[in-house]
Amino acid sequence: MSAAVQLKHYFAGELAVRLSSLIGPLYSAFPTEVFVESVAKEVESLELKGRVAVIADKLRQALPSDYPAALNILLNILGPENETEEGMFNNGYFLMPIAYFVEKYGLEHFEISMQAMYEITKRHTSEYAIRPYLEVHLEDTINQLRQWSQDANPHVRRLVSEGTRPRLPWARRIQAIKGDPANNLALLEPLWHDPSFYVRKSVANHLNDLTKDYRETTLKWLNDRLVNKGKHRAWMIRHSLRSLTKSGDPMAIAILEKL
Repeated sequence: MSAAVQLKHYFAGELAVRLSSLIGPLYSAFPTEVFVESVAKEVESLELKGRVAVIADKLRQALPSDYPAALNILLNILGPENETEEGMFNNGYFLMPIAYFVEKYGLEHFEISMQAMYEITKRHTSEYAIRPYLEVHLEDTINQLRQWSQDANPHVRRLVSEGTRPRLPWARRIQAIKGDPANNLALLEPLWHDPSFYVRKSVANHLNDLTKDYRETTLKWLNDRLVNKGKHRAWMIRHSLRSLTKSGDPMAIAILEKL
């Protein structure tokens, strides 16, 4: 059985039991039996993302109808922070439905949903959950991302880059912020020399995305980075330009020759 198939089957009755066991002590009215049975039944024919959505929806039905009250319960079952520099493919899978809960149901509660994503991403990831907030609360979300770019936690800093990536895997493609890649680049600027490779790799992946849709602007920005000979510069530029150099783009190759 492949890892993807194994992961899909994780989001079923067994996870519903685990969530129930965590929520029950905090919310005595939680309908454990109904929740577990309905999740197990409805996810049977679904793929991974559909299963995550079902569990989030069932949580919404089972928890208090007041979103802040429901979210407060969920935030109290998140568990310890991820102390490694490994992301969602290694840690915190059981939190995927909680992140989706915030993504789908929290848009009318900006402040507490942002705080929830902050806590979730320190344990799993909020890179998918934050994307609708960029559409509905653009300026406020950008301001929050600017603050997070200075956060002490590398997972939070990485969210600034991953959450705004135009071609984030598993996510719907989005345009550059406000239709202008300069806004993306402004968020990435303080992360260019981030002490965490985990964060820097995300930045380079984001830049590689931008080269596919905003080639000239991104190439100019990367060319400007040549002035600073920071120890990570060569790797960052090569990784950011990997798609263009693979296609033989002359401007990308010219930048690499300057390294």
